[in-house]
Amino acid sequence: MKAASLRIVVVNTVIPVENEQESHVQAQLARSRALRIGLLQAGYNIIAVLPGDLYMTERIAQLQPDMIIIDAESDARDVLEHMVLATRDAPRPIVLFTEDSDQSNMAAAMEAGVSAYVVAGLQTERIKPVLDVAMARFNADQKLRSELSDTKAKLAERKTIERAKGLLMERHQLSENDAYQRLRKQAMEKNLKLADLAQRVLDVADLLGA
Repeated sequence: MKAASLRIVVVNTVIPVENEQESHVQAQLARSRALRIGLLQAGYNIIAVLPGDLYMTERIAQLQPDMIIIDAESDARDVLEHMVLATRDAPRPIVLFTEDSDQSNMAAAMEAGVSAYVVAGLQTERIKPVLDVAMARFNADQKLRSELSDTKAKLAERKTIERAKGLLMERHQLSENDAYQRLRKQAMEKNLKLADLAQRVLDVADLLGA
């Protein structure tokens, strides 16, 4: 997906204060500005800038962005917990820009699903490479999860077929090959997947108390 076509939501967790002249506040504001400038210069489409509040999850569900960027001064644990809920059913890459270099917080963020954790040193020219790496890592992770899910599903189907085959072998005194061929023939006649036919055989057996 090209930068210009990416719809990005920025979640800003930096809490506004009355005295914006303080040096650390100025540094926070400068970092936030650099982030947004870098995104715009790289051609990204910022569709919203949200506060890290209780309504964040609902807003993200409504906006359906392609990527979420969290702009955090320090510990963003509470925001990440909400983010896990917001992306549980619709995973998307999350990039966290922060001043927090605590290793435990970094590990917790990655465990929560953050694709890139960037500590300090934010320059506008770094933003696009960071987001490119985050997107690549997210896509690779999603592919791995999909392959793992497919493997688990195939294993479950194989177990179902084996159970149905064993049931036919016991009930009709069939060889393993004959039981398999009977299942396969019935699946073809009923236009069903072999695993679905096998599950039906097991369901009927359970219903009849076999």
